[in-house]
Amino acid sequence: MKRVFLLFLFVFLSSAVFSQVKDDASELNSSVPELIEFHDVIYVIWHEAYPAKDIKALKDMVEKIKPYMEKINTAMLPGILRDKEGKWKDGLKVLNSAAENYYTAAGGNDDQAMLDAAEKLHANFEMMIRILKPVSKEVDEYHKVLYVIFHKYYPSKDYASIKNVVDDIIAKAEACVNAKLPKRLEDKTDLFQKTASELVEKTKALKEALNTNDGAVIDKAVDVMHSKYQDLEKIFD
Repeated sequence: MKRVFLLFLFVFLSSAVFSQVKDDASELNSSVPELIEFHDVIYVIWHEAYPAKDIKALKDMVEKIKPYMEKINTAMLPGILRDKEGKWKDGLKVLNSAAENYYTAAGGNDDQAMLDAAEKLHANFEMMIRILKPVSKEVDEYHKVLYVIFHKYYPSKDYASIKNVVDDIIAKAEACVNAKLPKRLEDKTDLFQKTASELVEKTKALKEALNTNDGAVIDKAVDVMHSKYQDLEKIFD
């Protein structure tokens, strides 16, 4: 009987741990599935109907666009994107306006207006993707650790857990310095590398602060490190 109870307890705890890890993983995913799925419709509009100037096909997409827009408008941002909520909401207004413009054009007889509406919808979809898309893989990896520190360990003053990940976040900060920016952002490389180097410095300062075991010193170091990361992101606003 005791063995059965212990087995049950092990399974229960394992399930709880698995569930927590799964929740954390979804919270750290810089993506909104509802928006990504909308690409299936945008692809047909932009890469098939638009180049062919197939006005009928463009008009027929209205009933496919509407359910996707409903899903996007009610989508929830994962925790790691909470600092982009303002940009997301502003972007949604623009995307919804583009969709309404598309519906209006589809109900009329102006072919050029229909083509212009398709171009606008595509452009605003791309804008929404860029709001969510990390500048680079390295920055995204740094942000994942920073998110856990700043939104989980820091509020509860769990300094022991911060110590467990501080070497990891230092390594990720150092990787950011050598990150290759996408072509459209290459003109900001020098500023990016300078700010990323400062981020390395502030991240290493957190490790030094942790060695003091002084809560006030550690809290300040976390705040400074987080602010420097925000400086890095602002480069691309």
